[in-house]
Amino acid sequence: MTRFLLAGGGTGGHVNPMLALADAIKHDDFENRIWALGTAEGLESRLVPERGYDLLTIERLPFPRRVNAYAFGFLGRFLAAVKQVEGYLKEHRVDVVVGFGGYASAPAYLAARRLNIPIVVHEANALPGMANRWASRFAAATAVAFSNTRLRNLTFVGMPLRHEIEMLAQNGVSAEQRANARKTFGLQGDSPTLLVTGGSLGARSINETVEASRQLLSAAGIQVLHIVGEKSPLEPIATKDYVRLAYCDQMDLAIAAADFAVARAGASTVSEFTAIGLPSCYVPYPVGNGEQKYNVADVVAAGGSLTVADVDFKPDYVSGVLIPEISNSRELSKMAAAAKSVGVSDGSHRLLALIKQVLSGLS
Repeated sequence: MTRFLLAGGGTGGHVNPMLALADAIKHDDFENRIWALGTAEGLESRLVPERGYDLLTIERLPFPRRVNAYAFGFLGRFLAAVKQVEGYLKEHRVDVVVGFGGYASAPAYLAARRLNIPIVVHEANALPGMANRWASRFAAATAVAFSNTRLRNLTFVGMPLRHEIEMLAQNGVSAEQRANARKTFGLQGDSPTLLVTGGSLGARSINETVEASRQLLSAAGIQVLHIVGEKSPLEPIATKDYVRLAYCDQMDLAIAAADFAVARAGASTVSEFTAIGLPSCYVPYPVGNGEQKYNVADVVAAGGSLTVADVDFKPDYVSGVLIPEISNSRELSKMAAAAKSVGVSDGSHRLLALIKQVLSGLS
């Protein structure tokens, strides 16, 4: 039996791979013990207990970006969180800490280092986050989801994916599965199908352009499954060739239904689409440190996807680029093969193998 502390949270990009690894650990040996470390405010506060794992929490402590009252108090609060994690590690006699970035990871890394507990880092984005860049300097191993990531002592393992996505990636999507998936969403079984998603919160610019392009897509014989996000003002509707959802908890079916996708370039989205081999057009999120444009570098270079700047994703782009692309079945087949050539369908098992390698080196 091995005792694991998995640290991450805040966003689905951290929580989903953490949970995928947790499932792989349990499948490998049911006697293994797993605790997740996160905050009470992040997605992990809901998703971790729902999946049946114990969640340990610490204070949410974003790294200060400017000099203010919060910055002056940050160090003391951070060290208090580290001390709290040390208590968790001792209480549960943790054998290894695996961090995925996010608010919980940095205190976990420092606590584990103080107690001489081995650390394995998993970096989901091609452009690494601050906590993982720091921890990679002393971690026993650093795993990355994208081959163009630059960190010390790295091993390319891909992204740990949800079991249903892994199965779809490994077995492929049959014509019957695709038809049934489309039927699930009320779509036609034999029409070219475009999946549009901006992630769990949606993407306003993508939503607005697709809404403005509905007639263009319909006239081209393309049906649309549009996931707008729970905060979008666009209401769910369903017509013969356009289905709009606020949220989809069956993304494996949504991907299986699609011939092509338009999406943000979050690490999990890119990893899922490439693992399955879904031709796509990525519209990287234009705010923040720009990591999303790096996430698609490999698949774009391979010819498995298009990418367009957020400011340029307009109805003219839909009519002039997307519709001809989606309407060309031969080109879609080439893009699908190219996308799958850079995808990884067993990232959770590769990451677990790396962790076991680290642990075996200590015995």
